[in-house]
Amino acid sequence: MKRGLSKQEAAEYVGCETLAAFDRWRQKGIVPDAIPGTNRWDRKALDAALDRASGLVSDSAEELSPYQRWKAENASKTKAA
Repeated sequence: MKRGLSKQEAAEYVGCETLAAFDRWRQKGIVPDAIPGTNRWDRKALDAALDRASGLVSDSAEELSPYQRWKAENASKTKAA
């Protein structure tokens, strides 16, 4: 299986039925954005993000950047407003 996925392929890979659902997951920080400078998603990065989201890997094992932590913490606040 190839590693660099299109947006449609990435959405299907993580189980989102629509691109809109995939975009919501991206906004919430559940899955990462595309590889910088490309329109491709790294399959391994998607796996790692889902492992963290499902609790298989703790954030302490794979530290989030301050920006990633802020984005994840504030995604729910933005949605509630």
